[in-house]
Amino acid sequence: MAGKRKSHSVSFKAKVAIAALREQETVSQLSSRYAVHSSQIHQWKRLVLDGAEGLFGAVGRPKKGESDEVSVAELYEQIGRLKMELERLKKKWERLNECGESLDVLRQLIDEDSPDLSVCRQCELLGLSRSTWYYEAAAETEANLCLMRLIDEQYLETPFYGSRRMTVWLLHEGHAANRKRVQRLMQLMDLEAIYPKPRLSLANQEHRKFPYLLRGSSVNRVNQVWATDITYVPMPRGFMYLVAVIDWHSRYVLSWRLSNSLEGSFCVDALEAALELGRPEIFNTDQGVQFTSRAFTERLERSGVRISMDGRGRALDNVFVERLWWSVKHEHVYRHDHRTVASLHQGLDSYLAFFNRRRRHQSLEYETPCDVYRGKVRVAGPLPVRMNGVEKFSPRVGAAAPLRFAAPLPPPARARAWLPPVSVIKVVLWSRQRGPP
Repeated sequence: MAGKRKSHSVSFKAKVAIAALREQETVSQLSSRYAVHSSQIHQWKRLVLDGAEGLFGAVGRPKKGESDEVSVAELYEQIGRLKMELERLKKKWERLNECGESLDVLRQLIDEDSPDLSVCRQCELLGLSRSTWYYEAAAETEANLCLMRLIDEQYLETPFYGSRRMTVWLLHEGHAANRKRVQRLMQLMDLEAIYPKPRLSLANQEHRKFPYLLRGSSVNRVNQVWATDITYVPMPRGFMYLVAVIDWHSRYVLSWRLSNSLEGSFCVDALEAALELGRPEIFNTDQGVQFTSRAFTERLERSGVRISMDGRGRALDNVFVERLWWSVKHEHVYRHDHRTVASLHQGLDSYLAFFNRRRRHQSLEYETPCDVYRGKVRVAGPLPVRMNGVEKFSPRVGAAAPLRFAAPLPPPARARAWLPPVSVIKVVLWSRQRGPP
C-alpha cells in the first residue's frame, strides 16, 4: 500500500511560518528541525504574509433582531450549494476513474483514523471501491533493489549522470540493464541529473520594466543615484539573503536587510529605511522580481524618484553594488564562521558600520563614505568610460582636491657591508677542510 500522506495541524503550520518570519534560522535549518520540505515552508510563509492584512479587517457581526427564519433560509441555501458542489466533484472523479487516472490521489484523500467517517463511507463519497483502497502494489524484486542501491551510490558521486550515462556505467560494472529500466528506477527514487535547464529566470509579465538611465551620465553628487541588489550569504546549512541600498557617489550603505527567503518584503523594508535618510533623483536596480514588483516600484514613484533598471545580462550596469558584495564577502563573511543567523546579523552590522565610517576608499581619495555622504569632504565622482567595447564607470582619483596625506619618506641610506670576493671565500673554506699545516 502506498505511504500515507503526512498531514499537519493548523497550529503546527502557524508555528513553522512564524519561525520562518523571525528569520533567525535558514529555511534548510527549519526544514531539518521540523521535518518539513523547504518549499512547504516558503508556501506557509507566503500565506501568513498575504493574509496578515485580513487579520485587522472589519469582522462582520450578526445584527441584533435578525429572525430565525432568515438564518434557517441561509443554512438551507448553504446545504443546497454544498450538495451541488459535492455532486459536481463526484462526477469529475467518476470521469477520472473511467480514464484510469488519479487513483493514488483518491487513496491519499482517505483518512483511516477519522473518528467521524468510516473508510467505507469515505470510499462511497469518493466513488472508490474498497478493494482499490486495500490493494497493495507488488514490491520491487531483489534485482531492482540491487540496481537502485548501485544507482543511488553512483548518483552521490556523480550527480550529473543521467539515465544514459548511468546505464553505460551499470553495463561496464557487469549489470545488465537497459535505459528504460534505469529511467524507471531513477524516477522511482526521484533522482534527476544536475544540468542547466532552459528559461530558469522568467520575468513576471505583470511587472513593469524601466529603461537604463545612467548610460553616458556623470555621477558627481550625493543622492543623485541610489542602487540596490541582493546577494546570498552561505551558512552551515542553507543560505541567507542580503539586500543593501547604497549611494553611488559616496558608496555609503544607506540600509540593509537579511532574509531567509527571496520574498520581496525585505527589499521593500530596506527601501523604506533608506528613504528615511533622503530621496535620490534616480534609483537603479536589476530586473529581479523583487525590484519589479508593484509594491517596490509604486513606493519609488510615490516619492517622485525616477527608476532605472539594468539591461539583461549586464552586471557592470550595477558595478558599485557588486563591488560592495565583494568587499562584504572577502573582508568579513569568508573570514568569520557564522554558525547562527544572529551571529551573522551582528557581524554584518559591525562590518557595515566599519565600511561606512572607518574604511577609507581609494576611489574616494582615501576618504570614508560617511564623510563624503555627510558633506564633510568633496570628491570627484566616477566618469563613464569604455573598456574593451564595454561602458562602465571608472573613479576619478585626485580630480577634485589634492590628497592631504604627505608623500612617504624615502628609506634611510644604509652603509653597504663589504663582502670578500667569491674566490677568497672558496680558498678559506678549502683550507679549513684540510686542517692546520
